[in-house]
Amino acid sequence: MTERELFFRYLGLPSHRPVGLEIDHAEGIYLYDVSGKRYIDMVSGISVSNLGHRNPAVIAAIESQLKKYLYLNVYGEFIQSPQVKLAQKLVSVLPEKLDSVYLVNSGSEAIEGAMKLARRFTGRTEIIAFHNAYHGSTQGALSILGNETLKNAYRPLIPDIRFLEFNNFQDLERISERTACVVAETIQAEAGIILPENGFLEALSIRCKETGTLLVIDDVQMGFGRTGRLFSFEHFGFVPDILVLAKAMGGGMPIGAFIASREIMDTLAFNPELGHITTFGGHPVCCAAALASLEVLCNGDLVTGAGKKGVMLENRILPHSIIKQIRRKGLILGIEISDPGKRQSLTDAMLRNGIVIDWFLFHPGTFRIAPPLTISEEECREATDLILKSLNEC
Repeated sequence: MTERELFFRYLGLPSHRPVGLEIDHAEGIYLYDVSGKRYIDMVSGISVSNLGHRNPAVIAAIESQLKKYLYLNVYGEFIQSPQVKLAQKLVSVLPEKLDSVYLVNSGSEAIEGAMKLARRFTGRTEIIAFHNAYHGSTQGALSILGNETLKNAYRPLIPDIRFLEFNNFQDLERISERTACVVAETIQAEAGIILPENGFLEALSIRCKETGTLLVIDDVQMGFGRTGRLFSFEHFGFVPDILVLAKAMGGGMPIGAFIASREIMDTLAFNPELGHITTFGGHPVCCAAALASLEVLCNGDLVTGAGKKGVMLENRILPHSIIKQIRRKGLILGIEISDPGKRQSLTDAMLRNGIVIDWFLFHPGTFRIAPPLTISEEECREATDLILKSLNEC
């Protein structure tokens, strides 16, 4: 059997229609299949490879940690230097009240931990999220996913969940003294890059303070420089009570975190003890990679340069006749086409021309452009030339 046949035979898959590229190796912004064909990765593995593939600093950190130890014990029992250094560095670049880091394996697990923490600290049960929001697909994360199609088959889910409309100021009045937390993205990603309007997030933060509700910001997809700031909430003039991170955090390695004040976080340690447990969370190799990745972002101009590159991509693509609208923040673009029926033909044309794109879950006529922050201006021109060629062919 071929590798492709084995892929379909032995792997459990989330879809019967995967892209199906068989990749041999990757470097920088490029993927290379087994035939040697080169593809430009214009989605960074869904905002994971913000530093590109196999970033030298990340590889060096991984190799260094491999010489010391891999796994030692469940999270929080042994003092492991990579965990300590990563947590210290994260706290140093975050607002003062976000000073306690719980390391986990993924964005979904970080969301689960944040939901539990909010209920534990407040003693309340209601959790509010937003329509067309995506926070993961584990049981708790699925419960606050703002799309019925993806979750109806898995009910009953966690009770006492409510949903609001993003950018609807009147809906904020539904946040009350029985709400443990509101979970929100600063920019709704899977809805097609929906930006907050007219101070909506600031109003949300004020309402949460008025009711004693914790504000949880899911920065899984928009964090680590994607929006032109290290963390996306920095654009909007407020500080969350709990911050959720993952995806680009590990420079390509699996890791996530939920971050809060020490006062809030400490409630997981008593009544009962072991309020949140993870076996592999904060894996030392992943922590070493995450620290190296964060230091690259903090010490260079990749974050501040994201917006300029995003503008360049937007300006070169927008004039095409098939483009209805582009919504952008930093170096993530939601590109809406005028005829959603051309979705598959456009995907096929992109792949023929060596471009990897992806479509948003809750906005089927909009495709994602989110290349590694390391993409150069010359590579931006190369990529947009191929995107425009694909648009002409579909």
